[in-house]
Amino acid sequence: MNNIFLITKREFLTQVKKKSFIILTLLAPVMIIAFGAVIGLMFKANESHSIIEVVDKSGLFTNQLKSNDKLNYVFVSAADEKSKINNLKGNESLDGILILPELKNQNFDALEKETRLVINSKIGFDTKQKIVSDISDVVKKEKIKQLGIQETQLNDLDKGFTLKTINVTDNNKEDSDLAFGVKSGLSMVLMYVTFMFIIIYGVRVMRSVLEEKNNRVVEIIISSVKPFELMMGKILGVTMVALTQFLIWITMSVIGALVLNTGFSPLQKNIPGGNEEIASKLDMGQLATQISHSLLELNFPLIIFVFIVYFLLGYIFYSSIYAAIGSAVDNETETQQFTLFAILPLTLGMYGSFTLMNNPDGPLGFWLSIIPFTSPVAMIARIPFGVPIWQIVLSIILLLATTVFMIFLAGKIYRVGILMYGNKATMKELWKWIKDNLISKI
Repeated sequence: MNNIFLITKREFLTQVKKKSFIILTLLAPVMIIAFGAVIGLMFKANESHSIIEVVDKSGLFTNQLKSNDKLNYVFVSAADEKSKINNLKGNESLDGILILPELKNQNFDALEKETRLVINSKIGFDTKQKIVSDISDVVKKEKIKQLGIQETQLNDLDKGFTLKTINVTDNNKEDSDLAFGVKSGLSMVLMYVTFMFIIIYGVRVMRSVLEEKNNRVVEIIISSVKPFELMMGKILGVTMVALTQFLIWITMSVIGALVLNTGFSPLQKNIPGGNEEIASKLDMGQLATQISHSLLELNFPLIIFVFIVYFLLGYIFYSSIYAAIGSAVDNETETQQFTLFAILPLTLGMYGSFTLMNNPDGPLGFWLSIIPFTSPVAMIARIPFGVPIWQIVLSIILLLATTVFMIFLAGKIYRVGILMYGNKATMKELWKWIKDNLISKI
C-alpha cells in the first residue's frame, strides 16, 4: 500500500509541476470562452447585407415590407421594371429585384404563381426565407382583413400562452424555460467534459505504460514494486491530476457565477417564456446575470459530488482497461484493435444521453445511468434535472463493484503483459493470462 502511495505521489507531482499543466489549467476556461466567441464572430462575419428593389404592381406591399439590418427593401416604379432587370447583371450595389404582380379578384394563388425574384448573384438561404416570410405576413394580414377581423383582434390571436410549471419535488420552484435551458446546457457540458477527460487521461495512462515498457524502465521498477502496485499508482496519480484541474475550474466557475449574480437585484421580474422573446427583451449582460442566477439555484453540492464521484470511478474503471491494453502490446499501432472496447460503451452512453433532455426520468435514462459501462456519462447528464437518491446510490454501488472487478482483471493482464515482448496479444491470449493467474492463486 505504501508503494502505491509513493508511485501516486510521484506521478501527481511530476504532472502538476509542469509548466504546461499550470498554463492549461488557468487558461483552459478562458480558451473555451474565447473559442465560443470566435465561433460566434465567424457566424457574424459570414452575414451579408442585401438590397432588394421591389416592383409592387398590386400596391398591397408598399410600406408593408419592413427593412432590417440584413435586408433592405427599396420600392421602385413599375415603369422601370424592364430597364432595372436589363441593368441588374454586373450591378454590385443591387442584389435582386422582387416583382409582385397585380392582385386580381383577390386571387392570392395567382399572385403567388406570378411573383418572382430576379437576382444577379447567389443570395443566402436566410435572406430568401426572410423575403418569403415578409410576403406571407402581408398576404395573411390582407386575408384576415377581408374576413372582417381587426388588427387588435389579430394580435390577440397571435398572442402566445405562457405556462408556469411548479415542481413539487423541488421545493415548489418554478421550472421556467430559461431554467430548463440552463439545466440542459449544464448537462451537456458536464457529460461532454467527463467523456473527453476519461478518454484523454485514459490514453495518457496507456501511453505512459507503453513508453516505460518499450524503454525497459519497467524492468527496473518491477524489481522494487509489484506490477499491480505500479499500475494502481499510475492510475491514481493521473486521477489526482485530473481532479485537481476540475476543482480549480469548478471554483473559477462558481466565482464567475457569483460575480454575475450580483447584478440580479434589478431584474426581479418574471422572465418571458420563449428564448427569442428573452433575447429580445434582455441585453447580453442581463441574460448572463439571469443564467448565473438559475445556475446558483441548482443543488450544486450534490451536482459537484456526483460529478467527482462518477468521474473518479469512471476514470479508474476505463483507465484500468487502458493500462491493461498498454501492457499487453508492444507499440501504439497495436492498441487500436483494443481501444474500441473502451471507447464504444462511453460513446454509446454519451449519444444515448442526448435523448435524456426531453425525458430525463424515462426508461432509457434510467438504464443508461444504472449500467456501469455507461453510467459515468449518463448519470452526470441526468443530475442537473434531479435524480432520486436511491437511483444514485444503486448506480454508485454497481459502478464501484464493477470498477473493483475491472481493476482485478486488468491487474492480471498487467502482471504478465508488462514483461512480455514480441508476442502480439489477442483476446484469446489475454483470457489465457487471466485464467493462468487465477489458477496460480488457487
